[in-house]
Amino acid sequence: MTAACPGCAATAGLAQDRAPAPSSADLLLHLPDITCAACIASVETTLAALPGVRDARVNLSRKQVRISGPRLDPETLIDALARAGHRAQELHDGLLAGQGDEMRNLLLRTGVAGFAMMNVMLLSVAVWSGAAETTEQMFHLISAAIALPAVGFAARPFFASAATALRAGRLNMDVPISLAILLAALVSLIGALQGADRHSWFDAALALTFFLLIGRTLDHAGRSAARSAAAELAALRVPQALRLGPDGPTVVRADSLVAGDIIQLRPGDRLPADGVVEAGQSDLDRAALTGESLPHPVAPGSDVAAGEVNLSGPLKVRVTRAGQNTMLSQLQELVATAEMQRSRYAGLADRAARAYAPLVHLLGLAAFLGWWQMTGDAWRAVDVAIAVLVITCPCALGLAVPAVSVVATGRLFRKGLLVKSRSALERLTEIDLVAFDKTGTLTSGVPSLASAPTDAALSLAASLAAASSHPYSRALVAAAEARNLPLLPLTDLRERPGLGIEAMHDGRLLRLGRPGWIGVEGDGVALDPGQGAPMLFRFQETLRPDAAEAIAALQRAGLSVALLSGDTHAPCQHVARALGIAQVQSAMTPEAKAAWITAQTQAGHRVLMVGDGLNDTGALSVAHGSLALGSGLDAPQSAADVVLLSGRLTEIPALLASAQSATARMRQNILLSLGYNLIAVPVALAGLATPFLAALAMSLSSLTVSLNALRNLR
Repeated sequence: MTAACPGCAATAGLAQDRAPAPSSADLLLHLPDITCAACIASVETTLAALPGVRDARVNLSRKQVRISGPRLDPETLIDALARAGHRAQELHDGLLAGQGDEMRNLLLRTGVAGFAMMNVMLLSVAVWSGAAETTEQMFHLISAAIALPAVGFAARPFFASAATALRAGRLNMDVPISLAILLAALVSLIGALQGADRHSWFDAALALTFFLLIGRTLDHAGRSAARSAAAELAALRVPQALRLGPDGPTVVRADSLVAGDIIQLRPGDRLPADGVVEAGQSDLDRAALTGESLPHPVAPGSDVAAGEVNLSGPLKVRVTRAGQNTMLSQLQELVATAEMQRSRYAGLADRAARAYAPLVHLLGLAAFLGWWQMTGDAWRAVDVAIAVLVITCPCALGLAVPAVSVVATGRLFRKGLLVKSRSALERLTEIDLVAFDKTGTLTSGVPSLASAPTDAALSLAASLAAASSHPYSRALVAAAEARNLPLLPLTDLRERPGLGIEAMHDGRLLRLGRPGWIGVEGDGVALDPGQGAPMLFRFQETLRPDAAEAIAALQRAGLSVALLSGDTHAPCQHVARALGIAQVQSAMTPEAKAAWITAQTQAGHRVLMVGDGLNDTGALSVAHGSLALGSGLDAPQSAADVVLLSGRLTEIPALLASAQSATARMRQNILLSLGYNLIAVPVALAGLATPFLAALAMSLSSLTVSLNALRNLR
């Protein structure tokens, strides 16, 4: 990579803000490593030499380069910069501004509709104030000249959706919306051309379009506030990496990395692949993946994952998984499924909306025929029919559930909870029993020494245990290190498969291993010191720091808690007593766990299973709701409804409370939309609402539903 030079400081200020105004053919690249004027010169020279590049200007303060040209291939440009030693990543102006094309289009159409509506209303004031005959017709025609192009542009999303539905031989919510807008505009145009002594409803057509667009924009803003978790994870991907080879670091594409490659990370770099730290010590920011706010220390031997950010020190990492095999890529796929989440309430809302669309048309037709029959005034009948079509628009019903689901799912993801199943939120509200696996779920899975041996005995045991990788052996060594005890010199060290380890020390034969091999009864590890009585070391599992708090919170919420484990009776009872769990099932096979949950379900309970191992997969699959720890294996995560990315068990009570809140909000929204129609439809049929007032009432109902859903963000 081009190195910084001493003279760069003098010229960097002149070069850093030279980026020209963007053009339609511009391409923007992010350059995370540029630091000086020499870097600027290298980047611009490299790009200028490529065919199709008309101009390349670097902005040092923003670490960006804008390239102009008729035919720009981002891949070719990025590869050329990589060969010159510069990492680059494509950026988009819309994403930098915090909004995509859809939001910009909605805002533009909303602005056009609102501006046109206000101007038409000003013209309508003159008509309502007493303008008559030629003056009235002139104002109507001016209103038509403003309204018709505005409606054609602003209402295009509704027209396009309705046309697509009709071509497919079905009705959707945008069909009655489009019909109401077109009828209001067409009837108003006919009245303006004929000069009839009646009101034109250009303002109603524009108001309907304007408020519908506001509702749609708010819904989109709610989704943006929840933020697409899949898009966030995609943004965490790093396109390039610094691979260490015989000739030093080389910039390569991240998807070209393979297991065994060594990559270099500097402070501030995001990891491009999963791996193991080979050299260096640092802190990692894992908040984007796990929701954990505190930096995580890493050292040689520590596992790291793509998407994490290196904070404090340089690292060398050996790649274990890259490309689509990384945890980040797999998580992105899971999130994409989670964001399509729909419960039975969503299905109910959709079915109601589909049934409601033809009902709206029938009500509009009935209003037209009825009023025409009663009054003989076709214009009046059309006005009432338009008001009925507008006021009964099923927009609120269609927004009732999806808005809540998107907001709630995004909120939970930020708390470190990935909701995978489409019906998870609804089912979690029915839980009355939470069953936990023990090892790795309620405990750390790492045993610690529970007994209190003498220093001499612990030193002997740890000296033998140092030759073993068994968890109990590691616990003995850790206990000796905590007391600063030395490891004794041993000779003739050998392992007895299935039994333990033996060695010579000061002419004595020492043995460490199974209690039965040593001639001791009990659970744990026994030591034969070669002289004197054998002794037994007992161990206990370390509870997760927040396990007790999580269990207590669940019990305060009125939920029963059970412990299911394949471990023996004694350690299960020890953990259960420490956490206050009354129901304990020990020595369970995977089949027994699933059978126990099935039996509880048949007895009328709704069980939430929480686990992390392969032996929990069956239980997770048959439970009414299921949660897997993000630190566990892939199989249980695939079977679970929710993955606890943060590892904080205290988020489980929060998950259940959020599910209750979200489901209640769905019901509220459905009731709000139905209640609105029960009031609004008779008013419209009675002829008490003009098309303009109908547009205001319909938009108010949609806004109410959207705002009610957004309350989940607080």
